[in-house]
Amino acid sequence: MLREQPEPSLTARHLSDPDPRRREVGLATNSIAAVGERTVRRVVTGTADGVSRVSRDDLVRPVTVSALPGYAWHRLWSLDDSPTDPPSAEVEGPLAHFPPPGGIRFNLYTVPPQQSHASGPLSAEAERELEELLPGRTAYMESDQSGMHRTSSVDLICVLSGEIWLELEAEEVHLREGDCLVQNATRHAWRNKGDRPCTMAIVLVGAGAR
Repeated sequence: MLREQPEPSLTARHLSDPDPRRREVGLATNSIAAVGERTVRRVVTGTADGVSRVSRDDLVRPVTVSALPGYAWHRLWSLDDSPTDPPSAEVEGPLAHFPPPGGIRFNLYTVPPQQSHASGPLSAEAERELEELLPGRTAYMESDQSGMHRTSSVDLICVLSGEIWLELEAEEVHLREGDCLVQNATRHAWRNKGDRPCTMAIVLVGAGAR
């Protein structure tokens, strides 16, 4: 069973009282830095019988893997094909970690402060877990486990909390809370040189060949 499956929808009683939910999902004031360890509220709208309404209001658990302690992915929405009009409010999955051409992935991505030592080779068990929970991700990561990789996607990124360093081939960019980035299918790696986790909202749009 994949860990990213959402918890059951919230009851009508909870919908009328937002305060308990804010405490539950960890998004109250000054607590967003710990979002990688919490469930996150996901609200999805839709149209039914010609009327706009909330189609889904639930909680999404983080995906974590033993090979990457401290890292977390909240898979909020994924599409492999262009949406219809009106779009479906159904959750698609499980899908590959990175989108195909024309596909979309909307995630929260949490990166812990970097460790001083390099990662060693992964065990067979760790590789199986990575492939089960983050399907296809390993194929894009460079074999030296440095974190460098390139995907055929345009990545739209906003730093929600903490700070992060984007390593490129020619230079490095320091991003802080509130900074935004358009990442155009470049070879890169994420380095958290700070002292607390960094959480980013990321929309990946799969790119096709020219």
